[in-house]
Amino acid sequence: MGTKIDIWNDIVIDSDREPYLTNNAQIVLEKRYLAKDEEGTVIETPRQMFERIAKYIASADFLYGKDSKHVSQVATTFYDMMVDLLFIPNSPTLMNAGRPLGQLSACFVLPVEDSMDAIFDAIKYMALIHKSGGGTGFSFSKLRPKNDVVQTTKGVSSGPVSFMNIFNTATETIKQGGTRRGANMAILHVTHPDILEFIKAKEKNDALTNFNCSVAVSDAFMNAVEKDENYELINPRNNRVSGTLKAREVFNLIVHMAWKNGEPGIVFIDRINEKNVLRKVGLIESTNPCGEQPLLPYESCNLGSINVARCVVNNGKSVSVDYELLKDITYKAVHFLDNVIDVNNYPLPMIEEKTKANRKIGLGIMGFADMLIALGIPYDSEAALGVAKNVMSAIQDASKEASRALAQERGAFPNFPLSDYAHNGDEPLRNATTTTIAPTGTISIIAGTSSGVEPIFALAYVRNVLDNNRLIESNPLFVNYCKEHGLYTDELMQKVAQTGSVAHIEELPDEVRALFVTAHDIAPEWHVRIQAAFQEYVDNAVSKTVNFPHSATVEDIETVYMMAYHLGCKGITVYRDGSRETQVLQVEKGKQPVPIMLNIQPRPRKEVTWGKTLKMNTGCGSLYVTINEDEYGLFEVFATMGKAGGCAASQAEAVSRLISLGLRSGIEPDQIIKQLKGVRCPNQAWVMGGRIYSCADAIAKAIERYIHPDVAQEQSEDIHKNIAETNGKGSDTVMVGVCPECHGPLEFESGCSVCRICGFSRCG
Repeated sequence: MGTKIDIWNDIVIDSDREPYLTNNAQIVLEKRYLAKDEEGTVIETPRQMFERIAKYIASADFLYGKDSKHVSQVATTFYDMMVDLLFIPNSPTLMNAGRPLGQLSACFVLPVEDSMDAIFDAIKYMALIHKSGGGTGFSFSKLRPKNDVVQTTKGVSSGPVSFMNIFNTATETIKQGGTRRGANMAILHVTHPDILEFIKAKEKNDALTNFNCSVAVSDAFMNAVEKDENYELINPRNNRVSGTLKAREVFNLIVHMAWKNGEPGIVFIDRINEKNVLRKVGLIESTNPCGEQPLLPYESCNLGSINVARCVVNNGKSVSVDYELLKDITYKAVHFLDNVIDVNNYPLPMIEEKTKANRKIGLGIMGFADMLIALGIPYDSEAALGVAKNVMSAIQDASKEASRALAQERGAFPNFPLSDYAHNGDEPLRNATTTTIAPTGTISIIAGTSSGVEPIFALAYVRNVLDNNRLIESNPLFVNYCKEHGLYTDELMQKVAQTGSVAHIEELPDEVRALFVTAHDIAPEWHVRIQAAFQEYVDNAVSKTVNFPHSATVEDIETVYMMAYHLGCKGITVYRDGSRETQVLQVEKGKQPVPIMLNIQPRPRKEVTWGKTLKMNTGCGSLYVTINEDEYGLFEVFATMGKAGGCAASQAEAVSRLISLGLRSGIEPDQIIKQLKGVRCPNQAWVMGGRIYSCADAIAKAIERYIHPDVAQEQSEDIHKNIAETNGKGSDTVMVGVCPECHGPLEFESGCSVCRICGFSRCG
């Protein structure tokens, strides 16, 4: 059954349909998915990409005795549903199907056992998976705690967090398949003796930049929190009690850190294993990087999403969900994802073995927010909860029917006899799980729809291009609605672009402001209720971010965490707007000297000066700041843009000349920094050191780092190395704010920063 198919190129696709793509979708495909030659030139059209994928995935049917005519029909079906943007598989399948790498899965979980050999085996396996385009999840709960005994050396252990840093460093050196950056999930059980260190591991924004972190909390812990009781810490080396902590204090610390910068999240590990249909095979300890896919050690999962926004029909009198179309696409998508398992090129033999034993697939949705708008239903309403339950229950039921049909033809997944299905006397299934709701950050751009089950992030925003020309990017559904109802004006779009929301635009009717709510308009409780509504009908889990305004309190975060637990969610991720900003305190030392008016002549330049060049990422591109000094101190500054010419480059040169003149005239560098630091322009960017407000601000911060190494050390002692290596594209370069690749706005969703224009994603 594992035979690779060599004749898939003989399959014929009989379809005259062409992909209809937005400009952003075209950009994303050319940048990340279409095949390129050795020089990086695109050699594939979108149609050819979809044909390549459809043929290769359909070729799995040959393994079950189907002939070329049948396989060609299947390939045509797969092609049509992709070019109609009704279904899109996860990114590795788009990138690698029918190409030499051939690795098609997005999600992996690797075990980390308590030995040096096992730890470094996990790092090696992680590297192979990242290289092939996948993301990895780990539980570090089996590692002995910090300062615990190591029998072989009579030394002491450095603990899980120390080893996590090694995993993080290894990830930093690997780009996934040349197109995706490595992403990891780290989970530690709340009973681990090092749990407090783990909770605070990402307190600084430059720590563990390639990890999302979540605490695995048990039902017993949550009960202890509610009763304000102590709970026991267990040393995993010997399973003995090593101490106790007050559950409420630990929970408060988790909540406080989540309020501070969004991490750690929480996974309700007992609930995950309660729903684990393969408990006789093993217990789930971790999830994939975004948390939606709990997996057993060495399992992988293949994901794909139905664009439910295209399952809405308008007969002129009413608008409704086309459940027949939804069922039809679900059947086809289950067939597609099951085929992926057979033609996949697995990065490790044990992953192939475990994946084929359980055959888990994860079919989810995207376009939910757009669907609600088409139906005229506000996101934060009881009606929206009803739509969520009806749509997902229909997909869940149809996916199980499709999996049963495949089992009759191809056989049940090999571990079916050990499953809860067999124990309950259910009919055989082809797949141990069938449904997952993933973030869909990039594939939803291809589909031209909203991401996953998230609300719209912004209705309009300003995009700066070509020497700071300002373009207004607006949500097409909002634009069409406004035009149809006589509300559209350029002035309105400009006003909406200031905040991205219509919540405070009083001249718009109440029903418009209610329908077009954005992520930050919606009360956090509604985010959780929507997540819980979907979770009720999802085998695996739901990737969802609960958005908070910057003014949210720690108590608000606590309320949502408790609400998620009581409503049946499997995990929870929050983000408070602006909470990942790095604000460097400025301390004035001593009083400023009284200014003395003199006719100062700048000191002449000698033949030899010395210094260094710092690369600064700005909203206008890469800025290279060269700082030189002579025997008297700082002497001159040169700043050049990555691209020559243009307004931004000329302004950077002008600012540099004036700075150099000031330095040569004896002005204290700190005074120059004070004048320029914080100067703002519309095109801002985020780097590991915080926000870069403008080119002038970047020059000031470069000088500050040069003359005050302690500032740089506060941020990260290798900040310059990391920025240079990632070229502004690494997962740790941008937190929120401006995309490092296209300078569009970044949205924070499902634990990641995502650009809806070019498809950049912090999590790959």
